[in-house]
Amino acid sequence: MTRLQLLRLDHAPALLRFERENRDYFAASIPDRGDEYFAHFDARHDELLAEQAAGLHFFHLVVDSGGAVLGRVNLVDVTDGSAELGYRIAERAAGRGLATTAVREVCALAVTEYGLSRLRARTTLDNSGSRTVLARTGFQPVGEIRLSGRPGLRFVRELRDTDRAVPAEADVVRESVRRRG
Repeated sequence: MTRLQLLRLDHAPALLRFERENRDYFAASIPDRGDEYFAHFDARHDELLAEQAAGLHFFHLVVDSGGAVLGRVNLVDVTDGSAELGYRIAERAAGRGLATTAVREVCALAVTEYGLSRLRARTTLDNSGSRTVLARTGFQPVGEIRLSGRPGLRFVRELRDTDRAVPAEADVVRESVRRRG
């Protein structure tokens, strides 16, 4: 069973392992984080936790029963009832619907825990997996963009009270996630 967990300090070792193990896989479809990310990982992790505590972002990990990170689903730049959605799933877990399920779960959290009414997302045109996840989770394309010099699309999803329900087929179990206030 997998669990969706709000990022914590003790996630750092497993998260770093996830990012290192999947670096080449991710770089094939999204811009690489660069060597600086890995060289200063602990400091960056602390910064992310401080930003999360301030309500600026909400970082979620998809974790398996052994504590290994299978994915990330983040809400960043939270302002005026809106946030930007970003996600990445480990290569070994890709293609099993995990991203779709985790994004649905985060959409429910966006309404119930974070009080959001709109999510934005973007992806490159050549990232068909990401476009599929966004389509399956109710995001609508709203315009063309360039991401790191590559053609892409912007997406928006209006959230409603009906988004509060977790899909019955969900294989991601939400751990207690409460907004710190």
